Amino acid sequence: MNRRNNLVTMKGDPVTLLGDEVKPGDKAPDFTVLTGDSESYSLKDAGNQVKIISVVPSLDTGVCEMQTIRFNQEAQNLKDTVILTISVDLPFAQQRFCSAHSIGNVVTLSDHKDLSFGLNYGFVMEESRLLSRGIVVLDRDNNVRYVEYVKEVTDHPDYERALQEAAKLV
Repeated sequence: MNRRNNLVTMKGDPVTLLGDEVKPGDKAPDFTVLTGDSESYSLKDAGNQVKIISVVPSLDTGVCEMQTIRFNQEAQNLKDTVILTISVDLPFAQQRFCSAHSIGNVVTLSDHKDLSFGLNYGFVMEESRLLSRGIVVLDRDNNVRYVEYVKEVTDHPDYERALQEAAKLV
């Protein structure tokens, strides 16, 4: 298993990311995660739309909450684009969060079972078994067009850049 150091910190402390880093130009790896109903969901289930994958450690933290709310609001104005929010939160916890915050424009998905997404995209923090914060934008053919591994996990991603990159693909 690939281990990458010195790429990301959490509260200033370096963390080790597990899995293979994805880069623009790569074919997006498939993954299997769970929906809020604990049904399997893979990349093909997102269809042939542009995809923004919002990666968060846990919906129950402030920055993750704001990131998910922001993308939920942005999703209303996007055409032919689906936003997937992936964390290792349990599916029923994600459902509770979405209900409490009126989240209905993004698809929340849980990677808690196998870390399939996290390992295939290089977002698993070895020290905590959480996903590191980031954004991945895929075109209609599931080619990686933009990736951000946020340097400090407690910081926000570059929302504007990700949205601009996705808009170029519609």
